[in-house]
Order: sequence, then C-alpha cells, then structure tokens
Amino acid sequence: MTTDAAPLHGRLLLKSATVVNTRDGTRTPDTDVLIGDGRILQGGRGIEEATAATVDASGTYVVPGYADMHAHALDHHADGLRLMLAHGVTGFRQMAGSLDKLRDRAAGNLRLPTDSPALLALPGPLLQPMNSATSAQAVATVREQYEAGADFIKVGMVTREVFFDAQAEATSLGLPIVGHLPPGIDVAEVSRLGMKSIEHLGPGAALVSCCSPQQDRLREASARSAPALPHIRLPFMDRIAKRVLAKLVVNPVNLNKPAQIAILDQALGTYDEDLARTLAGHFVADRTWQVPTLIRLKTQHLCDEPAFDSDPDLRYISPRALKSWRAAAAKFARFSPAERATFHAAYANQLALTKLFDDARVPMLAGSDCSGAAWLVPGASLHHEFDELARAGLSPLRILQMATLRPAEFLGATDTSGTVEPGKNADLVLLAADPLANSDNLHSIQGVIRSGRYYSTADLNRLKEDIAARRSVS
Repeated sequence: MTTDAAPLHGRLLLKSATVVNTRDGTRTPDTDVLIGDGRILQGGRGIEEATAATVDASGTYVVPGYADMHAHALDHHADGLRLMLAHGVTGFRQMAGSLDKLRDRAAGNLRLPTDSPALLALPGPLLQPMNSATSAQAVATVREQYEAGADFIKVGMVTREVFFDAQAEATSLGLPIVGHLPPGIDVAEVSRLGMKSIEHLGPGAALVSCCSPQQDRLREASARSAPALPHIRLPFMDRIAKRVLAKLVVNPVNLNKPAQIAILDQALGTYDEDLARTLAGHFVADRTWQVPTLIRLKTQHLCDEPAFDSDPDLRYISPRALKSWRAAAAKFARFSPAERATFHAAYANQLALTKLFDDARVPMLAGSDCSGAAWLVPGASLHHEFDELARAGLSPLRILQMATLRPAEFLGATDTSGTVEPGKNADLVLLAADPLANSDNLHSIQGVIRSGRYYSTADLNRLKEDIAARRSVS
C-alpha cells in the first residue's frame, strides 16, 4: 500500500537559519523564515508567530528547492516522484507528454501524489517520424499540441528540413521549441532562429561537429548516416511510439553503427576550442539554453562501468527495470575497444564543453533525464548531475543556480521561485553544510519544504524506506 508522509503543515516558522542568496552567493545568518499558505510570508530576525509550528533551523543553510529540468517522471510509477522529493527535488520539467496528459491537466485531472515535486512544464508527444515524418505532418502536430495547451514543443528524431519547419511553426505560435538536434544540422542557425534549449549537448555528434573546421563535411556525413526510421501513421500512434521509445531510451548509444561512431571520432579528433567559443557566443547572443544532463551522457557512454551496477540506490529500482539496465550494459560491452575509446573521449569532451560554456556565460540548467534511462535513479540522479558539473569545473554557486535561480528565469517564474524571499513559493531545502563552500554539501539535506509542508530528516528517510520496500521505481 502506498502512503504519503505526514510532515508538518499549516503556518511554519524556521528559526535561526542561514539563508543563501542564489543571485550573488551572499549568506544571511540567524534568519527566521515565516511560511503560510504555501508561500514565504516574511524573513528576518526575531520573528514571532504564536500560531506557527516552529522548526529549529540553526546550523542549516536554506536554499530554494531543486528543480530537475529534464525528467520523465510522469511516465513511471508515482514512487519515482516521491523519491525525487525525498532528495530535495521540489519541481521538474516533464520532457515527454501526451495529448491525454495535456487534456487532463486542463481539466484539473492530472493528479500527483501529495509527496511530489511540482510539475513545472509539460509538452505534448515528442516530435518523431511517426507523427512528424514530413513538414506538413510536423506543422499539424505542432498546432495540435498548441491547441491542447502544451507549454513547449520537444523535437526528437526528425530530419533537418522537418526540424526547421516545425521550429518556424512553433515560433509563429509563440511556443518554445526544445530538444534534440537532428543529425547534420547547423547548430548556429538553430540558435539564431530561436531554439530555446538544447538537451544533452546535442546529443551525439551534432554539437561537437560544429566545433570542427571540417564541420560542413561532418554535418553532411551525419545526415547521410542517420538511421531510417518508420514513418507510418496509424490510430493510437502516440501510444505505439511511446512503447518503442521506452525501449530505445534505456541507452540510445547502443544503437550507434560503425559509420556514426567514425563520424563522432572524426569530430572529436578535429575539435577546435576557438570554434567552440564562437558557438558559445551564438548561444549567449541568442539566449539559447543548454541542459547538459552530464550524468545521462556518462551512463550512456560508460554504460558498463562497474560502479553503476553497485550503486546502493538501486534498492529502489524494480527488478524489471534493473534487468533492462543490465541488458543494456551487456550490449554496450560488445562495442570494440576502439569504439569504446571514442565514447570515453566523447564524454571527456562533453565535460570540457560544459566548462567552456559556463565560462562563456551560456545559460544552463541542471537536469538528469530520469526516469527510464539506464542507471538513473530519480532524485539521486540530479545529485549525480551536481557531481558531474563539479567534475567539469563549475563552481558551487553556478551549480546551485542551475538547479534553482536559472530554472525560474527559464520558465519566466522569478516572481514565485528561484530565491528565498517573501512572496515566493515555499519550496525549500535545508542543508547541514554551506553549499557554496563545496558542492558536495548540496547532498547534505536536513529537511525539505514543499508548498509549505515540512519534511524532517525522519520524514524523508521514512519515504525512502517505504519506496525501497516496494522496489517499484523505474
């Protein structure tokens, strides 16, 4: 039986916390925070409120709740949402939707568990050959999603020509377009025309090819080597596509053919840092966001690394999902040593690109790509993303901003989120150590507040243990 935790709710007063300003990294010690009706009502010293439940927050650092800005949480068991909350994730951008989900949300019938992060944004179905094989189909699909109330369009496996026509239609409707870059596309042109966010640094060779002096040749080779995908249209096509994609996303790198790996190797071998900086300049000028999902790229390109299969957080994962993840690792192990070396080099390059983009002040978001992908445990995967961003060389403040302030800016929601201030949503994380002294301290969660409900360490541990007992997460 699934039960929700029983945290404190109603008026709440945090006493003597250190509040972290996510804009500039300043810290304000000995601060009281009064919360009511799911909002921060007041902050300062010496606040008294007789009707509020008081939490001794001395020694803790209060930051906005974390946002996982690339997740597939609605596609899986609700325990995945609970596990995200138990790890301090108070909001998520859902990256795969459906017309049914959009209609349910519009009717007020898209219900999440009480112990769940907030749904921050929802698209319709992914644009792919079964709904967008031609430009006419893509335009019709974009319009259909717009009319159903989609917050954005996510594009996936389509041709360059279809991509640009879908982008033009979305732009004309005022609808952001985000997602994957088609093989062989001109990334600078995509940016100039207003793509709002590029996910997974491409993925594949799409982005790194544009950092090579041989980019024209590499782009054309990539376009020619792209796999032919089915593009028939049948009744209930979205449901068919969902089942097909669920199998592909466990580890898409396993689908790579020798020709595609050779192109990636050539792009890496001719990578030019100056060209990468030029591309970063386009992203800054065009305000094109990057969502690196480094932990997703790592689990793809190093899929059979033993540490993944010994992760203690696998205790939450269903036996069926774990079996598929191990099968993906076994399939990955069949690549030749040279091919595996290319994948290792690709991940090293992705770390370097992330640091270069950060240095250039390209706007970036933290996201993990949970759930359904190999070795990505909801909630925990965002913390692994923090670790990979630190490994890339990003500062603790930048990492914190990518999970708090930047999502608010991206979503146009700075009036309600992104900082700890009166009037903002009471979605907060209490940390045992200073997150700006070391990014490892982002893991030191002492409490979580979600819409004004306070979860103590005991509440969070109880949530985790209940989920582990069910092993229902995928």
